[in-house]
Amino acid sequence: MRHNRMLRQILIAALGFLPAAAFSQAASLGQMRLPPGFSIELLAKVPNARSLALGAKGTLFVGNRTGNAVYAVRLAGFDGKGPVRAERVLRIASGLSMPNGVAFRDGALYVAEVNRILRFDAIEDTLEAPPVPAVVFDRLPSESHHGWKFVRFGPDGWLYVPVGAPCNACEADPDRYALILRISPDGAKREVYARGVRNSVGFDWHPATGELWFTDNGRDMLGDDLPSDELNHAPRAGLHFGFPWCHQGDLPDPEFGRSRSCAEFTAPARKLGAHVASLGMRFYTGQMFPPEYRNRILIAEHGSWNRSSKSGYRIAVARLEGNHATAYEPFATGWLQGESVSGRPVDLEILPDGSVAVSDDHAGAVYRIRYSKP
Repeated sequence: MRHNRMLRQILIAALGFLPAAAFSQAASLGQMRLPPGFSIELLAKVPNARSLALGAKGTLFVGNRTGNAVYAVRLAGFDGKGPVRAERVLRIASGLSMPNGVAFRDGALYVAEVNRILRFDAIEDTLEAPPVPAVVFDRLPSESHHGWKFVRFGPDGWLYVPVGAPCNACEADPDRYALILRISPDGAKREVYARGVRNSVGFDWHPATGELWFTDNGRDMLGDDLPSDELNHAPRAGLHFGFPWCHQGDLPDPEFGRSRSCAEFTAPARKLGAHVASLGMRFYTGQMFPPEYRNRILIAEHGSWNRSSKSGYRIAVARLEGNHATAYEPFATGWLQGESVSGRPVDLEILPDGSVAVSDDHAGAVYRIRYSKP
């Protein structure tokens, strides 16, 4: 065992990648529970796997928060000939500042550090020797508290970038913090799309309406059961979602809430539970899952960090009716057994065959959830 670990370390240092076959499963998946017909398997081992983005030529890009690196998982079966599987994992960038967010557009990989956005051009053609990145935008706040970013391109072609509050709860500059920005692909233009967003680390657009939905993490230090994380709906620019004056749509902040009423702000479409750390979310648009899953939202709950009894550590699914999530229920559970944690899901990505990739920064893994008719 010691020899194998040493060999892996030498290969990573020398080559920047390992063949997927060299990885052992990080966490026991036998304890996982999913609806009938669904199963979960290890796709690839990736250190501190965070945000996911799918390239056009068979590459799954993986951001990283603690290791300051970005990875690429080369996929087989991307052309629809057989199931999607990992061939190898490459480290394509290192020495960055919390490069949590990754997004792909027109052959380029966009990487979000704490205070800037980088662009790696023609990345899928240069994975073995990636180019020096271009700096697209470098005027984001530099605070690391809630400073890691999730980024995605919207249907309008702009890059959406959340900037979290630099605190648990505070009245920070409303033009710089606790908001969602959108930036033109060349970085020349910047607009505030939504305000009062404490810390969003996941969003997506409804496949039919093109409207933005996002998760938001509630503040800490108000007890085990308050406030709830939120699933929010932002059909247009200019809405305010309450932070720091109001939480979960109906809970005034004990310090700041006296000066503003919750009625002034946009209420969440669904309360997701206190401290579950709802992060990545995706509308399911694939063809593999049963038809009733089409356009439902899969949400990765990273799990609580300071609750007396742990909560989250699962994937849940929301069913929408109009602008409201009328149902919210567990979809994949088992990473939390009692108070013991084996995994913390972060983000999701729909793969070409309709299966779903799930990142796990705790286990250093990317999983694949698939469906076979029982």
